[in-house]
Amino acid sequence: MRALLSGDAYAKWFVGILLATAVLVPALSLLTPPTSPFHIPASTLSLYGKYLCYALLALSLDLVWGYCGILSLGHGAFFALGGYAMGMYLMRQIGTRGVYAHPVLPDFMVFLNWSELPWFWYGFDRAWFAFLMVLLVPGVLAFVFGWFAFRSRVTGVYLSIITQAMTYALMLAFFRNEMGFGGNNGLTDFKDILGFPVQAEGTRAALFSASALALLLGFLVAKGIVASRLGKVLVSIRDAESRTRFLGYRVENYKTFVFTVSAVMAGVAGALYVPQVGIINPSEFAPANSIEVVIWTAVGGRGTLVGAAVGAVLVNYAKTIFTTGTLAPYWLFVLGGLFIFVTIFLPRGIVGTLQDFFARRRAVSNAAVQANGPVPQPAE
Repeated sequence: MRALLSGDAYAKWFVGILLATAVLVPALSLLTPPTSPFHIPASTLSLYGKYLCYALLALSLDLVWGYCGILSLGHGAFFALGGYAMGMYLMRQIGTRGVYAHPVLPDFMVFLNWSELPWFWYGFDRAWFAFLMVLLVPGVLAFVFGWFAFRSRVTGVYLSIITQAMTYALMLAFFRNEMGFGGNNGLTDFKDILGFPVQAEGTRAALFSASALALLLGFLVAKGIVASRLGKVLVSIRDAESRTRFLGYRVENYKTFVFTVSAVMAGVAGALYVPQVGIINPSEFAPANSIEVVIWTAVGGRGTLVGAAVGAVLVNYAKTIFTTGTLAPYWLFVLGGLFIFVTIFLPRGIVGTLQDFFARRRAVSNAAVQANGPVPQPAE
């Protein structure tokens, strides 16, 4: 990891902050009394954990958009699919504690007069199977989608529209009761995860730490990709796809690979999101959600990885403030205005602008040293 982060101060700070956050924030929640000014309530802990899941989702988008030029407006679909896989596992853990006390069927199936469990719910009573599906379901969908789209050389705005159509189609499908995923109400009323009560403070603290470590792992994976020879090919595809193809690179293979990895990361974010918010429903597939992820990434800094995570946290923190009380009706105006402001005045985003600023300062300092020579040392 040291070699991977060498020479990147932003990455080092980001990793250090994540490691400290994964330890200190749950400790403040569990080990300090409620009367302490340093105590973090369990509800706040879940809110912060949700921000970390959003940060991982934005990071996954930045990997394909910032470094490969694939503007996906459907990453919310991969996020939601990972969430549904986790939600199905959590529903199977309820058992006889549900409203209808059925040992196998979730409550919504009993209410809809389902006589037996659908085949695609088999295995979700086992944690390992559910966690495997969290990776496979969005990954396989992304691979199949990429296989056909990239080999057909669909690029630019056309690809963005197709990804948005994909998530919209999934949203309409999951709204239907006969699909077997809870319809409009989705999946909720979770009890346990890995044998521990979901609402317990210890469980929430563990989920927060898991979200922070998942974001750290996702960042290291993405950083490893973009810092390798593969990453250089991805950047060349972003900047000059036709020339890269002319040099003999199978561009569609590179695109499919990074798109699949990105989708898996988004699915993990969705899986960690669900037990912390307590529900997953078809509204997570809404195209507007995927567009918001693009805004987070642009605000933080496209093509920086760190910036995408920072943008997700900052924008969602602002959303928490602006969607409560008298400011709630104005949130969409604030969000749109923020995107316009960043596009015009900060095209590199917050982190990208800071990187450019300090890079220019270092260049000026180095030029001054070369022009004036080294500073003379005082005689002893």
